[in-house]
Amino acid sequence: MPTRGFNFSTYIDPDHQSVTWIPHRHRRWSLHSPHPSGPATMVNVTYDASGSLEWVDPSQTTWVYNPGDIAWVLASTALVWIMIPGVGFFYSGLLRRKNALSMIYLSMMTLAVVSFQWFFWGFSLAFSETASPFIGNLKYFGLKGVLAQPSIGSSRIPSIVYCVYQLMFAAITPMLAIGGFAERAHLGPLLFFVFVWSTLVYDPIACWTWNTKGWSAVLGGLDFAGGTPVHISSGTAALAISIYLGKRRGYGTEALAYKPHNTTYVILGTVFLWFGWFGFNGGSALAANLRAAQACIVTNLAASVGGLTWMLWDYRIEKKWSAVGFCSGAIAGLVAITPGSGYVGSPASVLFGFLAGTLCNFATQLKFFAGYDDSLDIFASHAIGGVIGNILTALFAQKSVAGFDGLTSIPGGWLDHHYIQLPKHLADSAAGLGYSFVMTTLILWVMHYIPGLRLRVSEETEIIGIDESDMGEFAYDYVGLETELKPNAYARSTATAYEARDSDVKERASVNV
Repeated sequence: MPTRGFNFSTYIDPDHQSVTWIPHRHRRWSLHSPHPSGPATMVNVTYDASGSLEWVDPSQTTWVYNPGDIAWVLASTALVWIMIPGVGFFYSGLLRRKNALSMIYLSMMTLAVVSFQWFFWGFSLAFSETASPFIGNLKYFGLKGVLAQPSIGSSRIPSIVYCVYQLMFAAITPMLAIGGFAERAHLGPLLFFVFVWSTLVYDPIACWTWNTKGWSAVLGGLDFAGGTPVHISSGTAALAISIYLGKRRGYGTEALAYKPHNTTYVILGTVFLWFGWFGFNGGSALAANLRAAQACIVTNLAASVGGLTWMLWDYRIEKKWSAVGFCSGAIAGLVAITPGSGYVGSPASVLFGFLAGTLCNFATQLKFFAGYDDSLDIFASHAIGGVIGNILTALFAQKSVAGFDGLTSIPGGWLDHHYIQLPKHLADSAAGLGYSFVMTTLILWVMHYIPGLRLRVSEETEIIGIDESDMGEFAYDYVGLETELKPNAYARSTATAYEARDSDVKERASVNV
């Protein structure tokens, strides 16, 4: 055996005429060698002369995986992971301080619950190759058999890599919807809600969109990174949640005319989300190639234009340069570009950002006309933004852009004179809206009649805040309740204090003169 410090695996050429030893530094055993603590694990994985991973399936077909593609998807997994607490910080900053901690906690709780659900049966329900047009089966129950075989998403990466990458999409989606519970729902029952919602809502929509057997995929729908499974489903769920819970205490009065308690959290959450979205959209190419790079370009551009557009629309009213407005618009732009990020060119992404920043901004007024209390405007940003993205993708998808990976071939959208693409996307969007709303409503009302699972808190709990009532912990050392208990008296006392301060300042100024 040659140099010490290396381990070796064998590569046998197709004609079985020669054997090559491939060195691997810092590896104690090869994937098909005996493990020091147990019997041999026969994975049948080797490396070719270029360092690419090779796996031979039971039919003796050899599959080759580029380590660079695997590394990019795994790195994108980490990028999408950081988006989940990013949502928590974004939502937390927009709320009142007495509910700030609960939303950050929910981001980590959701990740934990969905991680188990995905292992248990979520991945199998969404991505089993023997799925129906609507939902998968339990072929991969407990992730049994999920390892080196080519993934259903792309033959360029193994199934285990695709599984952990898609887990992050499954985890962030219910977290987006959970914002609908803000300030008026118990935390305990949400553990159950997240598990059930992921199973009955997210998994079927992911299946029909991305599984090769799904009805939308077979129909020819183009959804690169989750316009319908992630954004339309979560935004519509938030609408159903808001309607079920009813309005918060003081709705329509000055008591709820508060500003975000921590704009720094809002900006920090936006930073995490924008940063992670490069993995969200760029990683959806499932390979390190030009298509992934193009997806990153249009993602960043749409977010930038969306943020500037929303901020300028807000400036026309208050004549202030709003950081919250910019962050809201950036998120809207990111949402809209998600389904088209692997299909549209850079000029089109400018329109994605502009229309999302405009229409989602105006859509925040829908709650006043319809009379529902969507405290974080999730329906306006995600559901409306997702529909905008789906429609624009149907119009501006290009076969040339999809072909940047050297593999994908599509008819394109209206730019390529493929006009039937728009009805397909309208059907997919309508299905996502309707299915998510109805199923979420059913889940909420079934939980309503199960002892211990009712979500709505009492008015007294609303006054105290979810952090104290359900957690006994706070985001800050000081959480003032004066504005809740006696809003009018507090406002008068605050005004009196300001008047006294101003009078004192003037008096000192006159003395100094």
